[in-house]
Amino acid sequence: MVVRPLVNADPPAGPSAYPPDMVDQRSVDVGGVRLAYQMWGPPDAPPLVLLHALGEDATDWKAVVPALARRRRVHALDLRGHGRSDWPGDYSLELMQADVLRFLDARGLGPVDLIGHSMGGIVAYLLAEDYPQRVRRLILEDVPIPRPRDQTTPTRPEGALTFDWEMVLAVRRQIDVPDPRWLERLSQITAKTLVLAGGPHSHVPQDGVAELARRIPGGRVVTIPVGHLIHHAAPKAFTETVSAFLQENFRPARQP
Repeated sequence: MVVRPLVNADPPAGPSAYPPDMVDQRSVDVGGVRLAYQMWGPPDAPPLVLLHALGEDATDWKAVVPALARRRRVHALDLRGHGRSDWPGDYSLELMQADVLRFLDARGLGPVDLIGHSMGGIVAYLLAEDYPQRVRRLILEDVPIPRPRDQTTPTRPEGALTFDWEMVLAVRRQIDVPDPRWLERLSQITAKTLVLAGGPHSHVPQDGVAELARRIPGGRVVTIPVGHLIHHAAPKAFTETVSAFLQENFRPARQP
């Protein structure tokens, strides 16, 4: 596995020399698939990995990265079929999980703190289920419980897309009819886990989000009632809550 810088951005030494808004864009080969990723923060800080939602990419986190990168070496990935990563035509949430694991191996990271939003949260908890030794703390942002739901056929947006539409169809099928083992294995997660709920304005059933937290040993749930896109709609509350949890001095942030 080879890491290939996309820009000349060799980070200067020392935490104070690396401003949080300085981004280092790179890519890495993970078993024949090229994953693009961005990095911020002090090179010697604890690693924090961000996994985006369906149809998004690493840039989706730009509102919260400056705060998170003050005390963490932040890695934000474009998952396969998204953004600048390869669109190989072969898609599943398990393949995305395998990509993330190979990314951690290629970067020599572990254990890491891991944040996943929506689909990215499913990839995150699959990793924490199967490889508990690789995840130190787990944050799941408005992630649905893996139970079967009514199946619908999404409509392709018009124009050019920043993601592979075939990936959307494959992933939606899995989310609609998830593998029963995903639910059963939540109890095997050993990472300290925070579940963020978007409240009544989210399209994700909130009773399921609460159940997700209950099924993870020691899981905590905090509601920031701004809808599904918590880190967009309430970045300050999001980063305050997340940062406190990562620093082990957990207390809910002020509600917006």
